[in-house]
Amino acid sequence: MNETPEKEYSVLYRLHAIQRMAERNVSTEELGRIIKTGKVLERYKNDSPFPSRLILGQVNDRPLHVVIVENNIENKIIVTTVYEPDPRKWSKNDERR
Repeated sequence: MNETPEKEYSVLYRLHAIQRMAERNVSTEELGRIIKTGKVLERYKNDSPFPSRLILGQVNDRPLHVVIVENNIENKIIVTTVYEPDPRKWSKNDERR
């Protein structure tokens, strides 16, 4: 995963994320690629119980934002949601509010 030392993480999906992936036709492979190679837009270091990140990636030229929680104690990444950035709230490149 970008900005994280090379070590194995297991990826878990919240029910909400699974539902959004199905609605948006995003596979676990595509999501894994976004987690590993996407651009971190925001870091929420004070989130509890673990820090989280907002990551920008692409699936078939479609921008997607992915929110993950990082449990570095157990080497787990928890995907909480996946969504297409709202163009009214994000800049053209989907990187700034």
